[in-house]
Amino acid sequence: MITARHFPLLLSFSLLLLSLRLSLATSPPQQDPETPIARFQKYLRFNTAHPNPNYTAPVSFLTSLAQSLGLKTQTLEFIPNKPTLLITWQGSNPSLPSLLFNSHLDSVPAEPSKWTHPPFSATLTPEGKIFARGAQDDKCIAIQYLEAIRNLKARNFVPTRTLHISFVPDEEIGGIDGADKFVKSKEFKDLDVGFVLDEGQASVNDEFRVFYADRSPWNLIIKAKGVPGHGSRMYDNGAMENLMDSIEVINRFRDSQFDIVKAGKASNSEVISVNPVFLKAGIPSPTGFVMNMQPSEAEAGFDLRLPPTADPDLVKKRIAEEWAPAVRNMTYEIIEKGPLRDYMGRPLMTATDDSNPWWSVFKQAIAAAGGKLAKPEILSSTTDARFMRQLGIPAFGFSPMTNTPILLHDHNEFLKDTIFLKGIEVYEHIIHALSSFEEANSI
Repeated sequence: MITARHFPLLLSFSLLLLSLRLSLATSPPQQDPETPIARFQKYLRFNTAHPNPNYTAPVSFLTSLAQSLGLKTQTLEFIPNKPTLLITWQGSNPSLPSLLFNSHLDSVPAEPSKWTHPPFSATLTPEGKIFARGAQDDKCIAIQYLEAIRNLKARNFVPTRTLHISFVPDEEIGGIDGADKFVKSKEFKDLDVGFVLDEGQASVNDEFRVFYADRSPWNLIIKAKGVPGHGSRMYDNGAMENLMDSIEVINRFRDSQFDIVKAGKASNSEVISVNPVFLKAGIPSPTGFVMNMQPSEAEAGFDLRLPPTADPDLVKKRIAEEWAPAVRNMTYEIIEKGPLRDYMGRPLMTATDDSNPWWSVFKQAIAAAGGKLAKPEILSSTTDARFMRQLGIPAFGFSPMTNTPILLHDHNEFLKDTIFLKGIEVYEHIIHALSSFEEANSI
């Protein structure tokens, strides 16, 4: 019989149960360690952000994962401490040109104080959002490739063409010590690659985006020199005056390109973009800068992005004659971060019509997965695919993320679990279709 003396005990027990229920309701769902989501989270927790990416641990993890699926693995190191992991699924007809699916190991830095969840925690919220640096760019596709192979193997599927998966370093800082070195190696040549699939970007609607070209980045540094003088004087050809004149000319060109985009005549990725990224001038003082003296040197940096349709020689001519003319005591340096033309001098673009048989097979695979493709695009930024296209190898950029905000390089980068799992299914169809295709023996 319950009496009044039992009430405090019952109340305490009820409060304990309520607290437990609230805790379970608000805590992130726990994942079975043997699920695709759990393996994705584990990969995301490796801090591969620059300037000090940890490559050793994720390469070991991916190697173990691939070997558990019966896949061949090889670690290549063209630069010390910058490994490229190559995974191979042998096809039944290795005489056919192979497929290469590419992904990069590294990521850009994150500012933890500006994130809702720690950027390398891979927190899964009750809404199914997985927060982590690299969730979209591009650790998702790395695991999706392997999970798709896992599912195909479980159905006893055997590819006709050999499929390779490459995990390369340093994509986020230009890929010079990563994909660029890889594609120039004997090991790459021996793969006899006929088609490449690399990363793309998220789509904010229900259509998958596909990219047939990238814009090529140039770093432009302009330096101006002039006679120093008192801050009160007004005279011609001072360093700051010359530099500001150049910035005005560059801004007019930028506005002309942006007007084309605003008018709907071209997308952002189809024009030449130029954006100022730093300005360096003035004479330092203990409190800041000397304010009554005009400096003898001034410098500015710009980020240029050239679509493959741009003529690089005309751009260089414009820089020399209009943006940094020597007659105004100006010099410039262009750092080209990758090719604009292939080995035959052609623009780095992969055809998206009937002239490219891979395009038809890819489209059919997306349709078979229940997806829709948006109009093919030029990627406004840059990926490692440009190094493959330079060799004349057809390459598409593709990441199966629909109805997802574009958050690469942003705070609170996330990918929903349902979108991630759907992407695995999409890659199953893509791998099945491309690896079974026998007609394109050489492109």
